[in-house]
Amino acid sequence: MPDMSASVSLAMTHLVPLAKEVDENKVTPGVLGFIVFAAMAVAVWGLMKSMSKHMGKVDFKEPADPEQPSAAGAPTTTTATGKPSSTT
Repeated sequence: MPDMSASVSLAMTHLVPLAKEVDENKVTPGVLGFIVFAAMAVAVWGLMKSMSKHMGKVDFKEPADPEQPSAAGAPTTTTATGKPSSTT
């Protein structure tokens, strides 16, 4: 098995000069950072548009309970079985 430290040493000697070219006082996200940020912004915009569409479909009114009497009808009481009965 070949010695791994020699290949690591060789790789480091090639990468160190590249690292020295970076200005230590000026570090920016660069093009890749902008692309990632733009992709996230487009994803959030798409999610918000989808959520708005789905929220528009929601019906907040509850359906009327068929077992509930109307307010204008006769007063009711519940029996032992839980069913409403008229008291008129």
